[in-house]
Amino acid sequence: MTPSSAMSTLTVGVPREVKDGEHRVAITPDGVHELAAAGVPVLVEAGAGVDSSIADDDYRRAGAEVIAGADDVWGRADLVMKVKEPKEEEFARMRDGLVLFTYLHLAAYPGVADALLERGVTGVAYETVQLESGALPLLAPMSEVAGRMATQVGAHFLEREQGGRGVLLGGVPGVRPARVVVLGAGNVGWNAAWIAQGMEAEVLLLDKNLDRLRWVDQIHQGRIVTLASNVGAVERACADADLVIGAVLVPGGRAPVVVTDAMVRGMKPGAVIVDCAVDQGGCIESIRETTHADPVYELHGVLHYAVGNIPGAVPHTSTYALTNATLPYARELATKGVSGAATDDPELAKGVNTVAGKITNAAVAEALGRELTPLDVALSA
Repeated sequence: MTPSSAMSTLTVGVPREVKDGEHRVAITPDGVHELAAAGVPVLVEAGAGVDSSIADDDYRRAGAEVIAGADDVWGRADLVMKVKEPKEEEFARMRDGLVLFTYLHLAAYPGVADALLERGVTGVAYETVQLESGALPLLAPMSEVAGRMATQVGAHFLEREQGGRGVLLGGVPGVRPARVVVLGAGNVGWNAAWIAQGMEAEVLLLDKNLDRLRWVDQIHQGRIVTLASNVGAVERACADADLVIGAVLVPGGRAPVVVTDAMVRGMKPGAVIVDCAVDQGGCIESIRETTHADPVYELHGVLHYAVGNIPGAVPHTSTYALTNATLPYARELATKGVSGAATDDPELAKGVNTVAGKITNAAVAEALGRELTPLDVALSA
């Protein structure tokens, strides 16, 4: 790989998000200020932060150049920072040698992978940047938001007027509260379970990792019931659930299906499913992605909520939480280039999914059934 000192500073471009219902933006004014202080030019599309309650003038004061059109932002930038995977209308703006730093979720969106490979884009995915401990630092803040939102959303759709069973999550004295089943005790699942127990629901949290369940039990001291996950346990839990929250993740890969169609058929009429893993293919067999504009559908008498960008509903909170996590890595990429940053930071190296038409992340290659090219080989070609 090229030494970091040999790489010139990259111009960072931040376009407005175009995915349906996506109101976040990839950087805050403080993030712009940090990059500008490091000598990194930042271009922000006009109006990109409006839905996150960030005005264009806030970016200007922080040192960004605010540009009227998305074409100019993409065209002038060496490194484009986004929140969600590029949509088809953005494919034409991608070009050979461009660096794209965003949530890619290529296992769930193979069309995006094809576009990156065909156009020679270096795709660096937030969700596969990984610490030595296995933690996913750029997925964590949005997982926290999604988990907390999942319970809030589930409580809303349990209301009869919304098509649900008409169950109050916390119940009232003398009446049993809702039973909430959370599948997966990672950041999404733990946050979902935490909020549900705070709303006084009856909460079951299932995971295969017994150490993780011990950790949750120590913190919540029995207020969240922890169960070892297996097919029988999931089937029984779903059958008695008012709300099921799917929160199973495989870094870079497709989420495993843990709730079968038969299990959904066995759920109570008017029960609600929230699948937070839908942007990785979903962990509910009967799931298909929905939007904020049309978030739910009924199948087998059960309401399915499968919005692929849940944190987009609270963009101000989400934008600031995301920038807090991504900014150090964005600065590395912009000041050192991909090769230099990957050499200096093994965590960031795991985030590089595509380079010059090659897939460089093992989990992504396996999920897509494509050949894996080692990162150092791809970068030195």
